[in-house]
Amino acid sequence: MNYESTTEVESRSHPGVRLRVRRMSFGRRLELTRQVKDLVSRMEFLRAGDGGPQDEAEAAVLGAEVDRAYLSWGLAEVAGLEIDGVEATPGVLVESGPEELVAEALEAVRAEAGLSENERKNSESPSTLSTDAKPRGSATIVAA
Repeated sequence: MNYESTTEVESRSHPGVRLRVRRMSFGRRLELTRQVKDLVSRMEFLRAGDGGPQDEAEAAVLGAEVDRAYLSWGLAEVAGLEIDGVEATPGVLVESGPEELVAEALEAVRAEAGLSENERKNSESPSTLSTDAKPRGSATIVAA
């Protein structure tokens, strides 16, 4: 038997681009849990409170950090994409790549992580990377 510890996903938004995503294993689940547990706890604390726009903004930042942790943990390779004339890597994709492709990568990583629906809700951020995120509340300009 030959077990492949990664799987390849074809991009829907960028034909010809392939994402190699790590499959979940016991060790990888432990590693991922360690990376995101404090972020998710702080994010949920802020969402549960009534701290207003400041807490909502901080929760959004923490959610984006959780997204980045998932991508760093689970996205092993990007193929068929150049960014600024250089072959893309997972890190370059996250930093400089098209947002819809980053959202696809995050969706693929979360799917491979095998999160339950409740776990997905608790770990998703209200960031631009969530494919089904909708704006909450209204924007407020805060004077410095």
